[in-house]
Amino acid sequence: MNGLIYYVAAAVLWTGLAVQIPDLVRHRRDPIKWTFCTVIFLSGLCFLLGAPPTVAMVNGVTGVPNMAAPLTYGAVTAFSAASLILIVQWRGSDFRTARAWLFSYAAVILAESILFALGHTPVERREDFDTYYASTPFIREMIILYLAAHAVAALTTTILCWRWTRQVKRWSRASMVLLVLGWLFTTAYSIVKFVALAAHWLGHPWDGLSTRVAPLIALGACLTSAGYILPVIGPRVDSTLAYVRLRPLFRLLAAPTKSPRPGTPPSWRTIGDVRLRLTTRETAIRDGLKRLSGHLDDQVRQHAYREALAAGSSPAAADAIGTAAMIAVAALAEVPSPATPSGTLALVVGDIDLVVPMSGYVARSPSGGAPVVDTGQPSLLSLSRAVRTPIVDAAVQSRTTQVRQH
Repeated sequence: MNGLIYYVAAAVLWTGLAVQIPDLVRHRRDPIKWTFCTVIFLSGLCFLLGAPPTVAMVNGVTGVPNMAAPLTYGAVTAFSAASLILIVQWRGSDFRTARAWLFSYAAVILAESILFALGHTPVERREDFDTYYASTPFIREMIILYLAAHAVAALTTTILCWRWTRQVKRWSRASMVLLVLGWLFTTAYSIVKFVALAAHWLGHPWDGLSTRVAPLIALGACLTSAGYILPVIGPRVDSTLAYVRLRPLFRLLAAPTKSPRPGTPPSWRTIGDVRLRLTTRETAIRDGLKRLSGHLDDQVRQHAYREALAAGSSPAAADAIGTAAMIAVAALAEVPSPATPSGTLALVVGDIDLVVPMSGYVARSPSGGAPVVDTGQPSLLSLSRAVRTPIVDAAVQSRTTQVRQH
C-alpha cells in the first residue's frame, strides 16, 4: 500500500497534537493531559512507522534487515498501553490499575525486543513481514505476543467505553461512541492478522488479509484518536458558538455611554483563547446588567411578555423576549458619553442604530423592588436571541417616542 495515506493520517493526528501543546504547557502537572497527548503522539507514530517508505528508511539507516518491525510493534503496544491508562484516568480508577497496565505493557515491549534479537530475519520484508516470518522461531512468538497485547487492549477499551457511553452526555458521549467504533476497527485488525497467520500455518495463501485488508482496517482506527480529541475540541466549539450568539446582547450593553465600556478586550496573547474571550464577553454583559439594575421596569417586561404569548411564542421564549425588552428599554436611561451630543444617547438594539434625546426622560422604577435577571449562560443566550425580535424593537421604539414627546 502506498505510504501517502499513512503519512496523511499521521499528519492529521499530529496537527491535533500541536493544537494541544499550549494547553499542555499551561497544565504541565496534569497527568491526564500528558497521557492524552502521549496517546495522540503514539497514534501518529504508529502510522508513520507502518508506512512502507518509512520501513525501508529505518532498515537502511540501521543496517538491520526488518529493524522497522520491532519499532512498529513497540509503538503499537505503547499506544495500546497509553490508551488503557487514559481510559483508567478518565474514569477516576485507582492509580494502581494504571500502573499495572503500564508495567504489563512495558514487559511486553521488552519481550518483543528480546524475541526479535533472538530470531533470524535476513530477508527484508516491507509489507508482509508478519506472514513471511510466521513460522520463524522467536519471530513467530514476537508477532503473536504483539497481536495478543493489541487485541487485549482493544477489547478492554471497547468494553469500558461502551459501558461508559450510557453514563455521559453530549461531547463525552460522542467521544465514547467514536472510541467504541475506533477500537472495534482495531479489534478487527488484530483478528484479520490472526486469521492470516493461522491460514499461513495451515498452508493457505491468505497473505493478502495481512498486507491489504488489515492496513485498510487500521485506518478506521483513526476514529479512536478522533474520539480522544473530541472532548477537547467539542467544548471549544460550544464556546465559539456561545461567543458569537452573545454578540447582540453584548452590543446592546456595550453601547457608548458615560459609563466605561463593559469588559476589557483580550490582549494579543490570549486572542486565540475562545474560552477566555467568552468569559470576558459574559463578564461585560453581567457588568452591563448590574449597571442597568436601577432602571429595569417590570411593566415593560410584562407587556412584552403578553405580546409574545399572543404572537404564538412559548412561555419560555416569551419570558426571554419580555426580559430582553425590559433590558433594552432600561438601556435608554443611561447617561450619554462626552462623545455623544448633549441630551442624546447612541444605542444599538438588534440591527437598529438609534440616537435618543434624553431630556425630560425619567426611568420608571418597578414597584416592589428591582426585577431579577438570570445571568447564567443559557439565559444570556436566550436574551441575546430575543434582543433581535420585533417585539423588543417595538418596545424600544415606543419608549423612544415617549422620550421625544417630553
